[in-house]
Amino acid sequence: MRPFDKCPVCGGDLENKRVEKILQGGGNTVSIKVFAAVCLHCGERLYPEAVIRSFEDIRGKLQQKEFSHFLPLGQSFTVDSDWPNEAVQSIT
Repeated sequence: MRPFDKCPVCGGDLENKRVEKILQGGGNTVSIKVFAAVCLHCGERLYPEAVIRSFEDIRGKLQQKEFSHFLPLGQSFTVDSDWPNEAVQSIT
């Protein structure tokens, strides 16, 4: 049972969906898939409490550089200082 029948942001209908969530901590990033109630109108995502606790655990492990339960997945990049459009800046 969901805590909300309708989206608390816009009042739209909610549907349970499997979504991708990006978590960051300590300059590191993890990509995971979880179930969430997603608003069909505005896209707001409502996560179960246990999933939110897992988000906090994962961010803590990333912050502490404890990678024992994580698998490498590709590479991450940012633009360098010579990028031709000054409206786009490096995150470093």
